[in-house]
Amino acid sequence: MSNNLSINKEFLLKTAKDILEFNSPTGFCFEIMDKIEEIVKSFGYKFERNNKGCGIITVEGQNNEKTVGLCAHVDTLGAMVRSITANGTLKFTILGGPIVPTLDSEYCKIRTRDGKVYTGTFLSTSPAAHVFEDSKSKTRDEKNMEVRIDEIVKNKEDVLALGIAPGDFIFIDPKTTITESGFIKSRFIDDKGSVAAIIALLEMMHRENLKPKYTVKIVISTYEEVGHGSASIPSDISEMIAVDMGCIGDDLSCTEYDVSICAKDSSGPYDYNMTTELINLAKENNLSYAVDIYPMYGSDVSAALRAGNDIRGALIGPRMRYKNTSGLSLERTRFGSLYFF
Repeated sequence: MSNNLSINKEFLLKTAKDILEFNSPTGFCFEIMDKIEEIVKSFGYKFERNNKGCGIITVEGQNNEKTVGLCAHVDTLGAMVRSITANGTLKFTILGGPIVPTLDSEYCKIRTRDGKVYTGTFLSTSPAAHVFEDSKSKTRDEKNMEVRIDEIVKNKEDVLALGIAPGDFIFIDPKTTITESGFIKSRFIDDKGSVAAIIALLEMMHRENLKPKYTVKIVISTYEEVGHGSASIPSDISEMIAVDMGCIGDDLSCTEYDVSICAKDSSGPYDYNMTTELINLAKENNLSYAVDIYPMYGSDVSAALRAGNDIRGALIGPRMRYKNTSGLSLERTRFGSLYFF
């Protein structure tokens, strides 16, 4: 990217906040995809959806010698109503892998099949230290937690009368905050932060009338958190970069101010030559970067490879530092990898 070109930071932060505040747990992404389609089409780019709702954005290149891909996912972790108790609370089942103890006392919304939305709170079944001896020691898991609805309900029948039923989605409050110092704090920056970064890239390319060397197809997936987001991708994509979260901690060398390049995760090594090229690009452009291994991680490229797509793949992303304060599990980033685009 030329030194004279720049991402519109104000647009990036506004887009990130808008997307982060949308409710889109894995399996419930059609509303947020409508919003992304609206933005992308306003720049003049082609937007399509496949059968399971993943968005595919086409950016025509200077030639059609090959088609390369970027992918990021808009689906998040979440929960779903499992059952209704005799006391009128909701038992839940998780979507993806949220750290369940961090949900204790978190606000949420319950959406019924006919579109009604009710608010509620995740709570332990022993929520009060003044009443329950095990309020501090009880394990916070799906068995010992429930959702209390902010309605006058005294039994299961009262809840059913609201229209709430098993299979209804539960949206976890993202608690999105953008600080004056430029940090984004929120649940689900993984991977809406990357989606916002890609949209900001498209805005810049549209504004500056830029065309990439090759045609680019950007896959915005809707089932990454459950492992099959980009299992099906356009057949003409020959190589694809997943833009996803980077990790911080233990023996990892990156910080939230660096470009994250993942050489290997739980799915195995990423393409050696692509990873090497990304490292060289970082060096040539004087970017602060780190190469790390993520043993408990998978990406949309992992899903695409497992599904049998004949592609080369690599993984980059903004580093996200997890903060756990007073039971809250929040992610924080400053988009260290944005400057790769």
